[in-house]
Amino acid sequence: MVPLPDGLDKDVDVDVWIPDPYPARAMRIWPHLRRVRLVLSLMAGTEWIPGTVGSHVTICSGRGAHNISTAEWTVGAILSMLKYVPFFMDVQRSGQWKRRFEASANYAVITGDNRPLYPPVMLEELSGKTVLLVGHGAIGKEIERMLAPFSVELLRVARSARTEPKVYAVSELDSLLPLAQVVVLILPLTPESHHLIGSRQIGLMQQGTLLVNAARGPIMDTDALVAALHSGHIRAALDVTDPEPLPEGHPLWSCSNLLLTPHVAGSSPQFGPRSLRNAAGELRRYIAGEPLKNAVQMAT
Repeated sequence: MVPLPDGLDKDVDVDVWIPDPYPARAMRIWPHLRRVRLVLSLMAGTEWIPGTVGSHVTICSGRGAHNISTAEWTVGAILSMLKYVPFFMDVQRSGQWKRRFEASANYAVITGDNRPLYPPVMLEELSGKTVLLVGHGAIGKEIERMLAPFSVELLRVARSARTEPKVYAVSELDSLLPLAQVVVLILPLTPESHHLIGSRQIGLMQQGTLLVNAARGPIMDTDALVAALHSGHIRAALDVTDPEPLPEGHPLWSCSNLLLTPHVAGSSPQFGPRSLRNAAGELRRYIAGEPLKNAVQMAT
């Protein structure tokens, strides 16, 4: 393996390229590469690669490298929102113990449940809720595995329907949205999934639904999301946004009922070793003439 400097200023012949995980850096290097036949992405998402390298190059994704870390972020984000962790962080910073009673008022506003409850509601439970998992690839299946101990009712959606386990086609999404209290987006960004969740889909969700996006920002219509958060119809946990990076002063920064992290769900100390092991395995198969496990584009 030969590292290529960010400031590469001469053409080099490369048979197999492992691009920098940051697309901007990788695209600066690409114009100086010649004879590339195989691209091994370290990332599960490869949206920018086909348009950069062309159809004559085989591309493999880093599928599997993000499974555990992204699934853990997703489950952690769900629990954080249902246990009102962002609110209680505000309470901690304020140093006012009595503010804990605001949690009950927050619950009533978020869910629309105005019944007199005693003791006051401080937290919600994940157990027994219906979770709609939009995307049932490797990361989606890992999220499902991690949700199993919480006794949730799981609805699965993928590009096409499957029977074992029961997976609904994405064409049925609108009929499933009203059934869930938690909606998780973990599908690739494609022309078909762009703005899959807009104002109409959000309007179909229950009052207080938790919308979690660990996929790609443009899968949601940001303007529709901001409006729904400001109205109090839903709450959200986002690791990705559109635009990204999210600029200073963007309305999402100040939305209530929102947990926002800056595209870090896949980041852990294990990512580098795991993704390089994936790439090494693909390289061995490529050299041996064996089928590639994570090919997303075969050279034409």
